[in-house]
Amino acid sequence: MSVDTETVKRVARLARIKASEDDATRMTGELNAILGFVEQLDEVNIDGVEPMTSVVEQTMKKRADGITDGNKAGDITLNAPASEDSFFMVPKVVE
Repeated sequence: MSVDTETVKRVARLARIKASEDDATRMTGELNAILGFVEQLDEVNIDGVEPMTSVVEQTMKKRADGITDGNKAGDITLNAPASEDSFFMVPKVVE
């Protein structure tokens, strides 16, 4: 796949990037080099290769799923202007 200056200008306009004629010419070469590299990657045989999320084998760090800090509703509502039974009290806004 090859990109020309008109395609670069169109992509720049869609991305809302101001690109002069010199910029478009420079970006054409850069984009063609990137696309050439991607085409090389398409040639690699990946049959039987498992997808990876990292290049280093890792296991997820997991924590115990347990309650660690509860029954604090009374402490949380201490700073509230008005509270009742560990609930925040607010003025009525709908009648």
